[in-house]
Amino acid sequence: MNGSIPESLGKLSELVELYLYSNSWEGILKEAHFINLTRLKALSISTDPIEKPMSLNVAYDWVAPFKLHRLLIRYCRVGPGFWKLIQSQTELLDVTLQNTSISDSMPKEWLSKISSQVQNLDLSYNNFSGRLPLQLKFPKLQSFDLGHNQLEGPLPLWLTNVYYLDFQSNLFSGPIPSNLGQLMPKLRYLDVSENRLNGTIPLSICNTKDMEVISLRNNQLFGEFPQRWSWWSKIRIIDVSHNNLSGNIPSSMGFPSSLKKFKYAGYLGKSAITLKGKELEYDDGNLALWGNLIDLSSNNFEGEIPEQVGSLVELSTLNLSMNQLTGEIPSSIGKLRWLETLELSHNQLSGHIPQNFSSLTSLSHLNLSYNNLIGNIPSGYQLQTLNDPSIYEHNPSLCGAPLSTVCPTDDTKPGHTFHGEDHSKDDKEGFWFYVSMALGFIIGFWAICGTLVLKKSWRYAYFKFFDNVKEKVALTIALKVARWQERL
Repeated sequence: MNGSIPESLGKLSELVELYLYSNSWEGILKEAHFINLTRLKALSISTDPIEKPMSLNVAYDWVAPFKLHRLLIRYCRVGPGFWKLIQSQTELLDVTLQNTSISDSMPKEWLSKISSQVQNLDLSYNNFSGRLPLQLKFPKLQSFDLGHNQLEGPLPLWLTNVYYLDFQSNLFSGPIPSNLGQLMPKLRYLDVSENRLNGTIPLSICNTKDMEVISLRNNQLFGEFPQRWSWWSKIRIIDVSHNNLSGNIPSSMGFPSSLKKFKYAGYLGKSAITLKGKELEYDDGNLALWGNLIDLSSNNFEGEIPEQVGSLVELSTLNLSMNQLTGEIPSSIGKLRWLETLELSHNQLSGHIPQNFSSLTSLSHLNLSYNNLIGNIPSGYQLQTLNDPSIYEHNPSLCGAPLSTVCPTDDTKPGHTFHGEDHSKDDKEGFWFYVSMALGFIIGFWAICGTLVLKKSWRYAYFKFFDNVKEKVALTIALKVARWQERL
């Protein structure tokens, strides 16, 4: 359906629910479209934001004849009059005003009026500014999305059973509340990325035992990542990249059972993650395609990569790049058969690339550049398709395809690794091998022949022994010949 919506719609006085989406409507909705809709409880409007723009524009002092319970408006410009009308709707249970071009301060009084009954509140992708009220109670709130606005100040301290909280891409500052886990114990999705938060990650956040997705990326957080994160038995996505976190990567990384056995989560909204070298957006509609993700990149983590990472058998993305990690790459990573993205670049990793990396048949993006890796690059299977030399660059002692550095001839066989110091060791071992052979021959020769030369009685006995042997052999041969002739 297309064209303008007729004003005669406003005459449907018995109408309870009105859904205007998934079509090609255009034009402006005015007071006349709603004038007699006294029983209206649900209104949903969504349009194509590019091809068929639509707007809602009513007089600033217009009093609506209805009290809505459910309101959904997406990609539809809302005038100041309609925004004023919305604030008069105090019986709302579900509210979505997404990408409506609203530019206003956060309506604290309206939030206070609807807080006792509202269940889902989405005001994302607008231009709301100001601060949120800090001490409201939302006893029935399940999901709250204020992402991509201009809100500032500290994160609010709300006592609520909310399971989905998205405050990404705002101007929030200060620390994450230390008692967040106690105030919101049922949190499953937390996204406060792209803000100005500082301080440490509070231990209480681990009390949210149903956590599935947590994104704290691109803030100013410091300190260590809580060891208690293994309490998150359902965790699917961890993104704390682009902060100032330090310390060792938790050895408990191998414990969460959800990364060992795939479990699909419910509504998870939208966020972003560095995947396959690009910053990409994921949402509830395609989460199953993203799989299980860990992104700890661009921090100050140090120490070795825990061997337990190999137990995360359902892991699809592991990004530990741009840290200060040392030691060797655990061979256990080669067991992650569903791993698609492995980012370990810009660390201080040493040793050889594990040979079993060739068994990572799902791997489509690899970056091991800017480390201290040595030896021959493993070949075979999926690794042969990753022929971009930049993924191995700035490892001076690496050799083999796709790098231009050729490994020595004897070391080009599959599975053989190249040691820079092996040649001198082999040369020394060869030299002493030949020396020992020469000494053994000389000693053996003179031990026997020297004795015969020096001792006359031994020399006579030695030659007499061989004369006797010679006579016995000659006699035996003569007898055999004689018997053979008699038979003929």
